Amino acid sequence: MINDEIRNGLFERQDIKYRDFQAGLIPGKSADYMIGVRTPLLRGYAKELSKNPEIEDFLLSLPHQYFDENQLHAFIISGMKDYDKCMEELERFLPYVDNWATCDQMSPKIFKKYRKQLFSRIEDWIKSEKTYTVRFAVGMLMEHFLDEDFDPKYLKLVSKLRSDEYYINMMIAWYFATALAKQYDATILYLEKKKLDVWTHNKTIQKAIESYRITPEQKDYLRSLKIKK
Repeated sequence: MINDEIRNGLFERQDIKYRDFQAGLIPGKSADYMIGVRTPLLRGYAKELSKNPEIEDFLLSLPHQYFDENQLHAFIISGMKDYDKCMEELERFLPYVDNWATCDQMSPKIFKKYRKQLFSRIEDWIKSEKTYTVRFAVGMLMEHFLDEDFDPKYLKLVSKLRSDEYYINMMIAWYFATALAKQYDATILYLEKKKLDVWTHNKTIQKAIESYRITPEQKDYLRSLKIKK
């Protein structure tokens, strides 16, 4: 069975010290949930497994038991070269993503060639009740729609999000801080007009001030926009 083969392969690549370190980075996940395979090894293993004709069996075996299996799954999807197949597997997997690391490290390369189709999916994901589906949606907007394909309507879409979830609000702040670096004139209006909730507004400013892509003059102005509680 390929699932047993893959799990054995993960344990062969195990680093106990890394497992224990990593367990402290993923809230709510103990070391029992981790195998402890370093990311470069996982990426290499994913590339190797993607050529296995039985890999579909692994992709269908959800939910996985270990964090590392989820990571491996995310990297396999990220390397898929067929857009339709990639999207099919992503849609199946997204409901099972339960941590920021798997969410943020899953980034299909093929999306660069299919941004129009991707945006229609983002519009659906951003309405999800699942924390990491929403976080993934905002992450894809940040990665693919802040440069040549930018439209101010994307800022509006993200600004309307309201959540009690830390990992959604942190991604919104990350998105707007990145948008300030890439599309300052359009983005600064959302802080001037206080279109975000107070926590996300202030976190956006904090992250932007930490960025080397924001000028000293812009940072001074951003500091003046901070909302005092």
